Order: sequence, then C-alpha cells, then structure tokens
Amino acid sequence: MADPYAILGVPRTASEKDIKSAYRKLAKKLHPDRNTDNPKAAEKFSQATNAYDLLSDKDQRARFDRGEIDAEGNPAHPFGGMGGGFGGGGGSGGQRQYRPEDFQGFGTDDSDLGDIFEGLFGGGGGQKARTGGSPFGRRQQRPQPPRQKGADIAYRLKVPFVDAAASRDQRITLSDGKTIDLKLPAGVEDGTQMRLKGKGERGPGGSGDGIVTIAVETHAFFEREGNNVRLDLPLTLSEAVRGAKVKVPTVDGPVMLTIKPGMSGGTVMRLTGKGFTGKNGKRGDQLVKLQIALPDDASELTDALGDWQDISNPREKFGV
Repeated sequence: MADPYAILGVPRTASEKDIKSAYRKLAKKLHPDRNTDNPKAAEKFSQATNAYDLLSDKDQRARFDRGEIDAEGNPAHPFGGMGGGFGGGGGSGGQRQYRPEDFQGFGTDDSDLGDIFEGLFGGGGGQKARTGGSPFGRRQQRPQPPRQKGADIAYRLKVPFVDAAASRDQRITLSDGKTIDLKLPAGVEDGTQMRLKGKGERGPGGSGDGIVTIAVETHAFFEREGNNVRLDLPLTLSEAVRGAKVKVPTVDGPVMLTIKPGMSGGTVMRLTGKGFTGKNGKRGDQLVKLQIALPDDASELTDALGDWQDISNPREKFGV
C-alpha cells in the first residue's frame, strides 16, 4: 500500500483531528454506496480506510513513523535483510531479534468506524464499515448486493358499473387461492391500477406485488360522463302533460322523481350525489334526460285529440 499520509492527503505532522477530517471527506466521496458504477472508487475507499486505521492508532502511527512497520502494519524488515538464521544479537550487521510488541496488531481487530459512517450516511439504517480478520492488514467488507424480490403478478378485475359508481368493495381471488376484499379508490375508472404489497411471487429478497387493473363494465342504460351518470328517462304523454311522480333507477337504488305538468322532452333533471366519487372525494350527480314515449298503438290518442291541432312551432329557433 502507498504512503498512508499521501493517500489521505495530509502531512506527517497532521493532528488526529486533521486525519479524521481528511478521511471523512474521502469516505463521503468514495463510499461504494455512492459509486455503484465505479469499481475503482471502492478500491480507493478501501485504501483510505486502511490508511485511516493505521494513522488513527497512536502506537501504530508512531511505529510507522519510526520505520518499524510498513503501511500494511507488518514488520518493515521481518527477516533482517535475509542475512542468516533467526535469533542472534542486535549488533551492527547482525540479525534482529524480534520482540512481542513487533507483532502488535496482527490479531483480530474489531475496530468499529460506525461513528464516522453514521455521521456521513445517516446512521442506523446504513451499513457500518468494520475492519479486521486478516493478520496481514485490515479490509473493509464490501456492501452486499440487494437481494432480488419475487416477480409481480398481474390481475384483471371486472367491476360492475353501479359498484364502481357507488364505490362498493370488490372480492378478488389471488394466485394462491386466497380471496381478499378490495376497497376501490376514489376516482376509479376503467384502467385504474391498484398495487397489493407482497401479493406477488416469493423471492430471496421478499415477495413481489400484485398489480390489479380495474375493468369497469358498461351498463344497459347508465352512461358515465366524467364523474356524472347520465340516464334517458322515458315518460308517457299523459305523464308529461299532467305531471306525475315516477320511480327512477340510480346507482344507489331507485328514487322517486317529481315530473311537473307540461315538462317537455329533452328536459334534464339533476339528482345530486348519485354519480361517481372523484379523486377529491366528492361525488358527481345523475343527470336525467326526459323523453316522451308515444304508445305503439296511437289510435286511442288520435281519437282523444279529435280535431285538435297544436299550432305552436317547436322548431322556430332553427329558422326553418
């Protein structure tokens, strides 16, 4: 390994505070979590960590400065220049006799740099950098790749028109045979998708999700217009002329509607709050358009009218 001072970019006279500050800057810049697409950054990060491990240890730093150990923490001249056997005296040209303190730091070192990384990367949930384990220098453990979740499962759920408008819960059967009741979201429409967390296939990193696509069915006489529901309501001629109370279907069930005498075909009446629920949580209305329906056999009506003629011109506004 290169000179640890050079790696951290500090002089040999640097204080402990300077060394820690320099390492924090490098760690923040080179941390593998922030450089997933740059393998060289992980290597430089490891070198910076090893340099900091050595220089942050007062005893190890002093021995390195005296030339007793190298940048990896190993004895600088473990075999006395390869000149002869072990043992012997300590005189000039002789072989060095090693002391127990020459091998300090060779055991398992479980130093924790968590205080630095918790400050840099938010702490708690982040991965702590730990050192130790190898007698020939300490190495940071590489972050483990994320475990793959299981695949998502797609579902298609047909919802009756009136159920969608009234926001009624829907029951769906999942791939494992279990059934659950779904609460339809506000603003539901044909094509709306709902995500069911953990209801997909299983995987080593957890289960995927279930993706439910809503298919709102059409209706025989209701029609959607935005969040409103439209309905064409047939009336007999006598109901339109004389007025009446008639039963009208809605998505919430039938209601009674008062027809005033003389109401013309094409008149639109509004039933408040009988439409779809919008994303804002407010329901639309039901718009009822009156239609005059003559009987298939109009002979009795003809007899009743006799010689009466309606001399009004309902098409006058067309200019024809």
